[in-house]
Amino acid sequence: MTKTCVLVLENIRSVENAGSIFRTADGLGVSKIILIGTTPAPVDRFGRKRADFAKVSLGAEDSVEWEYREEIGSVIKGLKSDGFMIIALEQPPGAKNLREFKTKELFALVVGNEVHGVSKEALAKADAIVEIPMLGRKESLNVSVSTGIALFVLS
Repeated sequence: MTKTCVLVLENIRSVENAGSIFRTADGLGVSKIILIGTTPAPVDRFGRKRADFAKVSLGAEDSVEWEYREEIGSVIKGLKSDGFMIIALEQPPGAKNLREFKTKELFALVVGNEVHGVSKEALAKADAIVEIPMLGRKESLNVSVSTGIALFVLS
């Protein structure tokens, strides 16, 4: 990745998706992952490594910096004050085509819950909302797959 990217995982439900995203983030050079709300972390509440997470991430949790935060609002505010462009990956009307979108050197990609997507709060605070054009019958892709595609295209 030639640009600096922070990845924000907002209320991801699945430990497998979270672990897979860590592995992809490591492979694409993401500088940091911020876990929000209910997103599974690489360690449990007692600070022990989670075997289910590590099975999918293959140790990427040890090579990608990460932190946990309760709410997204303060995270976005902090990233913006540090000069990051906030990009949400979601499918509302008017979202920009990911293939045609150009980002700044510093950007944060926000991906959301597998069922409800990126929160309204995060969408309202984002500098841009991008979507992956869907050509088949399905309306969306798995969150870990979508994250990988978006990171690859944006970098």
